[in-house]
Amino acid sequence: MNSSKIRVVLPQHLRTLAGVGAEITLTFEGWPTQRSVLDALEVTYPMLRGTIRDQVTQQRRPFLRFFACEEDLSHEPPDAALPDAVASGEEPFLIIGAIAGG
Repeated sequence: MNSSKIRVVLPQHLRTLAGVGAEITLTFEGWPTQRSVLDALEVTYPMLRGTIRDQVTQQRRPFLRFFACEEDLSHEPPDAALPDAVASGEEPFLIIGAIAGG
Protein backbone atom coordinates (compact mmCIF):
# COMPACT_ATOMS: atom_id res chain seq x y z
CA MET A 1 0.00 0.00 0.00
CA ASN A 2 1.56 3.28 -1.07
CA SER A 3 -0.86 6.02 -0.07
CA SER A 4 -3.69 5.80 2.46
CA LYS A 5 -6.80 7.92 2.90
CA ILE A 6 -8.00 7.57 6.45
CA ARG A 7 -11.30 8.91 7.77
CA VAL A 8 -11.03 10.32 11.28
CA VAL A 9 -13.88 11.30 13.59
CA LEU A 10 -12.98 13.67 16.43
CA PRO A 11 -14.92 14.52 19.60
CA GLN A 12 -16.79 17.82 19.51
CA HIS A 13 -14.28 19.84 21.57
CA LEU A 14 -11.42 18.88 19.20
CA ARG A 15 -13.57 19.56 16.10
CA THR A 16 -14.21 23.04 17.45
CA LEU A 17 -10.52 23.62 18.17
CA ALA A 18 -9.48 22.44 14.69
CA GLY A 19 -12.39 24.17 12.94
CA VAL A 20 -13.52 20.99 11.16
CA GLY A 21 -16.75 19.08 10.65
CA ALA A 22 -17.76 15.69 11.99
CA GLU A 23 -15.30 13.72 9.85
CA ILE A 24 -11.98 14.57 8.24
CA THR A 25 -9.86 12.69 5.70
CA LEU A 26 -6.09 12.43 6.01
CA THR A 27 -3.74 11.22 3.29
CA PHE A 28 -0.32 9.79 4.10
CA GLU A 29 2.18 7.19 2.92
CA GLY A 30 2.41 3.60 4.12
CA TRP A 31 0.13 1.33 6.11
CA PRO A 32 -1.77 3.27 8.79
CA THR A 33 -1.03 2.86 12.46
CA GLN A 34 -2.30 4.87 15.42
CA ARG A 35 1.02 6.73 15.45
CA SER A 36 0.98 7.57 11.73
CA VAL A 37 -2.65 8.72 11.85
CA LEU A 38 -2.00 10.94 14.89
CA ASP A 39 1.22 12.27 13.33
CA ALA A 40 -0.67 13.20 10.13
CA LEU A 41 -3.48 14.74 12.17
CA GLU A 42 -1.05 16.92 14.15
CA VAL A 43 0.81 18.02 11.01
CA THR A 44 -2.43 18.94 9.23
CA TYR A 45 -4.02 20.53 12.32
CA PRO A 46 -1.13 21.83 14.48
CA MET A 47 -3.56 23.29 17.01
CA LEU A 48 -4.32 19.69 18.06
CA ARG A 49 -0.72 18.98 19.16
CA GLY A 50 -0.76 17.92 22.78
CA THR A 51 -4.54 17.51 22.95
CA ILE A 52 -4.79 13.84 21.92
CA ARG A 53 -1.44 12.62 23.22
CA ASP A 54 1.28 14.06 25.41
CA GLN A 55 3.88 15.87 23.29
CA VAL A 56 6.82 14.43 25.23
CA THR A 57 5.77 10.86 26.08
CA GLN A 58 3.41 10.40 23.10
CA GLN A 59 0.97 8.65 25.49
CA ARG A 60 -2.76 8.96 24.82
CA ARG A 61 -4.49 11.55 27.01
CA PRO A 62 -6.45 9.90 29.86
CA PHE A 63 -9.97 10.86 28.79
CA LEU A 64 -9.63 9.96 25.11
CA ARG A 65 -10.14 6.52 23.58
CA PHE A 66 -9.41 5.14 20.10
CA PHE A 67 -11.90 2.91 18.29
CA ALA A 68 -12.14 1.29 14.87
CA CYS A 69 -14.46 -1.39 13.52
CA GLU A 70 -16.31 -1.51 16.86
CA GLU A 71 -13.09 -2.39 18.71
CA ASP A 72 -11.37 -0.40 21.45
CA LEU A 73 -7.81 0.16 20.20
CA SER A 74 -6.81 2.45 23.07
CA HIS A 75 -4.35 -0.01 24.60
CA GLU A 76 -2.92 -1.38 21.34
CA PRO A 77 0.73 -0.57 20.55
CA PRO A 78 0.97 2.74 18.65
CA ASP A 79 2.77 1.07 15.73
CA ALA A 80 0.32 -1.83 15.31
CA ALA A 81 -1.40 -1.79 11.92
CA LEU A 82 -4.95 -0.47 11.92
CA PRO A 83 -7.68 -2.78 10.56
CA ASP A 84 -7.99 -3.22 6.79
CA ALA A 85 -11.38 -1.47 6.76
CA VAL A 86 -9.77 1.66 8.24
CA ALA A 87 -6.80 1.51 5.84
CA SER A 88 -9.18 1.31 2.86
CA GLY A 89 -11.29 4.23 4.12
CA GLU A 90 -14.34 1.97 4.52
CA GLU A 91 -14.48 2.54 8.30
CA PRO A 92 -13.35 5.63 10.24
CA PHE A 93 -10.75 5.83 13.01
CA LEU A 94 -12.69 7.22 15.97
CA ILE A 95 -11.22 9.39 18.71
CA ILE A 96 -13.81 9.42 21.47
CA GLY A 97 -13.99 11.52 24.60
CA ALA A 98 -14.40 9.17 27.59
CA ILE A 99 -17.15 9.87 30.08
CA ALA A 100 -16.37 9.69 33.79
CA GLY A 101 -18.29 10.46 36.89
CA GLY A 102 -20.66 8.94 39.33
